[in-house]
Amino acid sequence: MSRPTGAADGTPGVVSGVAASSGAGSASLAAFELLASDGSARRGQITTARGTIQTPVFMPVGTRGAVIHLDATDYEYLGLAVVLANTYHLLARPGVEVVESLGGLHKFTGWDGHFLTDSGGFQIMSLGRRPGGGDQHSRRPGGGGASPQDAKSKVDDEGVTFRSTYDGTQMRLTPEGAMDAQRRLGSDIQMALDVCPELPAPAAEIRLATERTHLWAARAAAAMDDARRRGTAGGQALFGICQGGIDPGLRRSSAETLAGIGFDGYGIGGLSVGESRGEMGPALRAATEVLPAEQPRYLMGVGDPARIVDAIAAGVDMFDCVLPSRLGRHGTALTPQGRINIRNARFARDLTPLDPRPGAGEGRPQPGARFSRGYLRHLMSVNEPTASRILTLHNIAFVNDLVADARAAIEAGQFGAFREQVNEVWGLAAAGVGRPVR
Repeated sequence: MSRPTGAADGTPGVVSGVAASSGAGSASLAAFELLASDGSARRGQITTARGTIQTPVFMPVGTRGAVIHLDATDYEYLGLAVVLANTYHLLARPGVEVVESLGGLHKFTGWDGHFLTDSGGFQIMSLGRRPGGGDQHSRRPGGGGASPQDAKSKVDDEGVTFRSTYDGTQMRLTPEGAMDAQRRLGSDIQMALDVCPELPAPAAEIRLATERTHLWAARAAAAMDDARRRGTAGGQALFGICQGGIDPGLRRSSAETLAGIGFDGYGIGGLSVGESRGEMGPALRAATEVLPAEQPRYLMGVGDPARIVDAIAAGVDMFDCVLPSRLGRHGTALTPQGRINIRNARFARDLTPLDPRPGAGEGRPQPGARFSRGYLRHLMSVNEPTASRILTLHNIAFVNDLVADARAAIEAGQFGAFREQVNEVWGLAAAGVGRPVR
């Protein structure tokens, strides 16, 4: 594989001998309109073939076609704009041909809102590493050693070979194959296949992953251009994903290369995979400073309040993470005072709702305003699944309210003060090492 050329030689977007694509970005199917700004923080609107999305926006993760414990009726109740589904898992079960035969994701799930499908690069990394850790990428001579023989996935220049986490079946995914799978799933926004290394990792491994991501991005953009010329793209938008670990220089170069190729929007991947909050910030800003201002920016896998407001301050528009739903399933609630473990004995006789703020639940009863902490502790202590469902609803509503408040603060020119308020409660919790929780 030849090295991607980028800012160093003045020709960003020429990757491994493949000229920059012009179609995906020139007639964007995820048009971004800036409605207000406060510093680098953006309040905007994304228009797709399906409708509009107000930004900043949080996207709950429905990995296998559903957010655990919830369904499309709940998405409507929560007022969600976008739900994420994962290509890796749906490719394995039930298979994209089954979803396609049942009308695509929207008919399959009964959800008329937006679906964004992740290409599966993160899952191949997180589910493919060998027990005890280690790199699953095949390295070329000089790249730092041999690939472990017991790894469940192996990356090469053409794509990735991996074994299903369900039954061990060997599978193969290429940039074009990932796009075809997402086309058949029928999502509104699909992501180009990327190589997502877990941090910390050797510099040579990060660079190789970034180079392969660029190579695959150019192939994905070319495939989308071809599909649009043939009229088979189905109105889907395509986002590229920049990589580069926590190296600001490599992050900037990756963002420049992706922008040169041209996409409908841009994912920022490979963060919140083991680095600290302090390490994430410079790498994130290096990317957002050069990504096109007229297109949406999506920080992948971030769901805690402090990191969300940090990223909004850096100019990010979209977020996804399993964190709110995963915490809810295990008895942790996000509240204005921070995280609380509802199993704690001190809540046994507590009549206080999860969200005691004045006005919470007005207009329609929100789970956090309706149910007492004592009731939820009882349900959790007797392993009643209703508790996990209520806490999941509450946590997603909490993060939705957070990004809605961020939108309002940007419009009012008060985002800096809003960010400080969030950090007073959540800053210490986000100061340590992030975990891969998508």
